Amino acid sequence: MSDLLKKAPLNIKPPGWLDDFKAFIMRGNVVDLAVGVIIGAAFTGIVTSLVKDIITPVIGLITGGVDFSNHFIILKGTAAATLAEAQKAGDVTINYGVFLNAVFNFLIIAAAIFWIVRMIEKLYKAPAAPAAPPGPTPTEALLGEIRDLLKTKG
Repeated sequence: MSDLLKKAPLNIKPPGWLDDFKAFIMRGNVVDLAVGVIIGAAFTGIVTSLVKDIITPVIGLITGGVDFSNHFIILKGTAAATLAEAQKAGDVTINYGVFLNAVFNFLIIAAAIFWIVRMIEKLYKAPAAPAAPPGPTPTEALLGEIRDLLKTKG
């Protein structure tokens, strides 16, 4: 049976769009975008931890132990001490503390990206425009004059 498979040629032609797809995927900007998304996801995790574990407690300490994630308004339901209790009871709430945390996350991510881009721009300054080629040397200028004189006499 294996001899039969070795002898029988398989003429499976890949679909025509497959080469176009390979060319599209291997373009530099698509690969760069994929890398950027992956790094961005990892960076978001770091910034989320920075906000949740470092900045929010410091702000809470400055504001007297205030935990923004537990700031909410109950629109319908019974009074609850924490947001988790209100959600467990099925209360309808406006979670403005959670929104504030999201705003802090955004501002910190925006600031971090700003500083990273600024550092990268300083590291990779655009190369200066190429200098204009130097003018002819005195010898070349003299030879040019001689050439021009010979053309007018000839």
